Amino acid sequence: MPTGQPSSSRWSRFLILGGGVGLLMIISLGVGDVYVSPGDVLSALFGGGNIDITTRNIVTELRLPRILLSVIVGAGLGTAGAGYQGMFRNPLADPFVIGASSGAAFGAAVAIMMQWGDTPFGWGAVPVSAMAGAMLAVGIVYGIASAGGKIPTVSLLLAGIAVSSIFSSMVALIMFMNEEKLARITGWLMGSFAGANWDILWPTAAVITCCASLLWFFSRGLDVLTFGEESAASLGFQMSQIKFIVILLATLATATAVAAGGIIGFIGLLAPHGARMLFGARHARVIPASALIGGALLLLADDVSRSAMDSRELPVGVICALLGSPFFLYLLKTRQYSIDAEAGG
Repeated sequence: MPTGQPSSSRWSRFLILGGGVGLLMIISLGVGDVYVSPGDVLSALFGGGNIDITTRNIVTELRLPRILLSVIVGAGLGTAGAGYQGMFRNPLADPFVIGASSGAAFGAAVAIMMQWGDTPFGWGAVPVSAMAGAMLAVGIVYGIASAGGKIPTVSLLLAGIAVSSIFSSMVALIMFMNEEKLARITGWLMGSFAGANWDILWPTAAVITCCASLLWFFSRGLDVLTFGEESAASLGFQMSQIKFIVILLATLATATAVAAGGIIGFIGLLAPHGARMLFGARHARVIPASALIGGALLLLADDVSRSAMDSRELPVGVICALLGSPFFLYLLKTRQYSIDAEAGG
């Protein structure tokens, strides 16, 4: 699928995008209740300069794991969105739309309600239960939307809406019946990186890096799938296996991201669209670009959450929803003709 872009131009864009993310991370390390200049941030990270131990600890022990975790989670949601959109051949597909987030919310609410303890994997029971809930919800949507080995767009959207409504209703019921835990459940549902630390960062980074790398490995199969399942099968691709692996990897990346940061919607919708605008439609470029753009978007949202108010943090999930919801409605409006055509309307 030629894009007409010279290879050198694409590499230059990747370098600029990667450099932009790195620069944004350095600036973000200075953002917060205590401002730290970019020069002092570099001194804290790499030594040299004349900064006090308190400033160094703020940068390296408090903010660095949070910055890295927000970038990793954004990258996971971005690559998952690229995988979902490529597999479903639907620009509206993202982890939030197909029910992963509501499933994760249900899993987290159950863990909070049952007061489950920690797990031996470095995470608490809440994120692990959220991961299980996300995978359960996407599995149900996949099973309902599948018809004869195909997944029609309308079936996908309707199944996602229905499953999300069911899980959201169960979360609301849990909150109604457990008022004493209402604040904790609500806080987790809004998404936050306030509890970020190195123990959460490493397993999150390991899982998301593996999922993103394997999704990139299957980028050729996703490219072929854009021409239709019959065409892909005629070229020798085992599309049923590829689709199963892609949805498993994308869901695992989503579940891991949600487990680390709570419910954060629309990054998986926005990042792949930005990647295709910059690098064309080939998934070998869309997937890594979605990771970079998703990381940058979530880092910006976290910066806003930390700096918008003096005395408290805004939920990062709320900021992402305010940013992503209008874009989703725009896509829904501009894609209305093709969706109606598929539905036979």
